Amino acid sequence: MNSTRARRGGRPFSRHTLDLWLRSPRGRRLLELEEQEVRRVLPDVFGRHVLQIGSWGHGGQLLAASETLHSAVLGTISGFGAQAITEPESLPVLSKSVDAVLLPHTLEFARSPQSVLREANRILTDRGRLMALGFNPWSGWGIRKAMGMRYRAFPQGARFHGVGQMCDWLELLDLEMVEVRRFGVGFPWLEPRSDGDPFDIGTLAHPLAEAYLLIAKKRVIPINRIGRAQRAQIKPLIGVPASEARSTTTNYENDQA
Repeated sequence: MNSTRARRGGRPFSRHTLDLWLRSPRGRRLLELEEQEVRRVLPDVFGRHVLQIGSWGHGGQLLAASETLHSAVLGTISGFGAQAITEPESLPVLSKSVDAVLLPHTLEFARSPQSVLREANRILTDRGRLMALGFNPWSGWGIRKAMGMRYRAFPQGARFHGVGQMCDWLELLDLEMVEVRRFGVGFPWLEPRSDGDPFDIGTLAHPLAEAYLLIAKKRVIPINRIGRAQRAQIKPLIGVPASEARSTTTNYENDQA
């Protein structure tokens, strides 16, 4: 089990490494772009509760555009305005109680990303939505990381997961992909774009974008129980009292007459 986590999961970052990244010019630019992309989709979330699982940004910065009655951040490190600190693999939240979950690069730094997804799926309502920000392993950052060349301000210990791998994990949880949005602050210098948008020359370079926003929804269809219609009662033919049987026979003969 530990070997599986070592291969598939990353290492949780510290307060210092996250602060270093968020103070870097590239980190600030990416956070602004991610906030813009999350703000674009949050108005489509209906319900009462939306949760951010994982520390990224300051406080509820990414959830500022939420129109639900309640929003909160369950962080992984202290000092960044989270309402509580928790382990993403074991959430202290009731099942089917949250309308939307945001995972801002939480999976890259989780020891067991699949466990995090299972927990997010558990707490979502039947109409819930999952939003995940991730780094693209086929981007310039991903290739530099694979070659041992990395941006010095980038938090250490990240394990990048591609969109294809994410789709496979979500399929196992019976979550349906709604949108994949690709963007970045470095090469390729292209406007944010969703998979399935009309083709242009920039479409060829978007698979190399640095980051993505993935949106999925549950496939569970709520079932309304309809009561069975009351069937007409059938009177027994055997074991009827003699007086009742005579009365029934008399009435039948009168009807025939």
